[in-house]
Amino acid sequence: MRVVVAGAGTIGSLFAAHLARVADVGVLTRREEHARTLSERGLRVSGRSDFTVRVSASTDPGELGDPELVIVACKGGDLEPLAATIGGHFAGATVMTTQNGLGAEEIVAAHGGWPLLSAVTFMSGTRHDDAHVQYVLDTATWIGPYRDTSPEDAASVAELIRSSGLKAEAFPDLRPAQWSKLIFNATVNAVAALTGLPHDAHFAEGMLGDLVHDLVDEGKAVAAAAGAELGEDPWEMNVHATRRGHAHYPSMLEDVTAGRPTEIELITGSLVREAERHGVGVPLHAALYALVRAKEASYS
Repeated sequence: MRVVVAGAGTIGSLFAAHLARVADVGVLTRREEHARTLSERGLRVSGRSDFTVRVSASTDPGELGDPELVIVACKGGDLEPLAATIGGHFAGATVMTTQNGLGAEEIVAAHGGWPLLSAVTFMSGTRHDDAHVQYVLDTATWIGPYRDTSPEDAASVAELIRSSGLKAEAFPDLRPAQWSKLIFNATVNAVAALTGLPHDAHFAEGMLGDLVHDLVDEGKAVAAAAGAELGEDPWEMNVHATRRGHAHYPSMLEDVTAGRPTEIELITGSLVREAERHGVGVPLHAALYALVRAKEASYS
């Protein structure tokens, strides 16, 4: 099977490296240097797995053949330009989005008529350089149909991912899982970005735990107003994650530490906009959204 992974950050690298053990994988990168490094050195995974694989890589989607599956694995802020880049390519492929938040599918759908799957992933890692990613959290990717795809299509891709050594689960309707992850991420990522704290026991106890609980309750109220059932309780997801035995650095914390734009728009921003659409007050999330945006503005 031919698979193209569009985006070669941490998540894209984890998908590409593992899938290269069971499929023919191409990687679409932004930088020519990155593509050359992958083509010359291969892609190494350390941590929970330890191996190196060969992949083809290019900044030009036209050089990556005719895949059956394209996994869009960039961050939310890079999604629009990446979707525009693959527009007009990969006519025979099913495209799967993996971004957190709401609205990624609509952005990709505007650039091509591909059958679409929607996914959210809980796995995480640390990208050490262009050809080396450390696999840290071996949690699952959740997949569901979106446009011109079926639950069977989602199950088939989940099976492919599992065969590569990663965890994946298919759902006939991804919305409950998507909303659970949205509320969890909008809360944990924004709090981490503003406090500088990794996701650890502080998020489930004391004053900070109370704030996190209240943020989760706001998110649940928005989900209820939107008619979205929750697959898992975001508060229980938070508590469980803080008991892993080691601190985790959410992506927004890594972004603000490095002075990079965050995914605040696609995550917290989408939750705040849904709240406004349904007339639900979310003063805590609105405050965090404004503060993270101000944090980004302070970089210059």
